[in-house]
Amino acid sequence: MPTLKTSLLSPGARVAAITLALGLSMQLSAQGEIKLPPRQLLLEKTVELPSRTIKTNVVRIVLPKGYKTALHAHDGPGPRYLVKGKVKFEESGDSRVYNAGEVFWESGQWMTVENVGDEEAELIVFELTAPK
Repeated sequence: MPTLKTSLLSPGARVAAITLALGLSMQLSAQGEIKLPPRQLLLEKTVELPSRTIKTNVVRIVLPKGYKTALHAHDGPGPRYLVKGKVKFEESGDSRVYNAGEVFWESGQWMTVENVGDEEAELIVFELTAPK
């Protein structure tokens, strides 16, 4: 687990400085080190952006059990995170099933998504688009 040396600061200043700098809830060890929470990389992708300035949308979508979208496209590409449930994602002739906790990349091309699980499915959609 990564740590930060804070031995040059007073105990109170250590906590305040690190909390302000990182905006995280952390624990101070007896050795004067901040223990950062563990990180898990869920998706890494190199992307050619449509412009220097990007509009970012973060959208929560809840799909009822058995629901399938019509063929459609989003304004832009981006990662999709499945919070709960199980979905079948079809784009450009490819099909894949994702389970809760998985992240996938949507290119912004024509696609469908279907809730193939036993409960509602919840997706967080991150769209990267050129401003209009």
